[in-house]
Amino acid sequence: MRVETLTLGPFQENCYLVIDEESNVAAIVDPGSEPERIIDAIERSGAKPDAIWLTHAHVDHVGAVAPVKERWNVPVYLHPKDRRLYEATGRQAQLYGIDFSEPPPPDREFADGQTLTLGKTSFSVMHVPGHAPGHVILHGDGIALVGDCLFAGSIGRTDLPYSNPAQLAESLERIAALPPDTVVYPGHGVSTTIKEERESNPFLNGTARILQS
Repeated sequence: MRVETLTLGPFQENCYLVIDEESNVAAIVDPGSEPERIIDAIERSGAKPDAIWLTHAHVDHVGAVAPVKERWNVPVYLHPKDRRLYEATGRQAQLYGIDFSEPPPPDREFADGQTLTLGKTSFSVMHVPGHAPGHVILHGDGIALVGDCLFAGSIGRTDLPYSNPAQLAESLERIAALPPDTVVYPGHGVSTTIKEERESNPFLNGTARILQS
């Protein structure tokens, strides 16, 4: 398994190319901006795109879905509880004053406990609401793609529309229960591990708590 990171756009969002090297197929995770860079990276990798996986539907994570899907007609996966956010991303873009192409409707739905196959590798879907109602993480083969739930030393925001602090606290407990050597790939910032976050992240080691609204 190989993971390539592309940090994109004004929000410096991490888009990931997750490539099963044995079968040479790839999942495109959270194509948020700069579609030309994403397309170029995929073509240079030599991998065949198999799916677009969206951890959640905030505008900085879905802004390049339309042009990438136009280039490769692969299924877009999204949890149904984020469909309302997904359909409002054009308005989100207007608020931030950024260029945006309306994404096509999702093709398939994520569900908690679902197993996804990428070539020879399996990933499990975990529904982890809090930052967004339909937020998911995808974990398997020693890695976890966590979107904006967990960052190195920090956690996702809960002051956005449809966010829920209590739900995020519960979701973080589930994420923290993953094997300690799991490599965490967040939606922003550098990668980390579950072990590192259990030890040093104040929201996971008990020295800080999420403020309830």
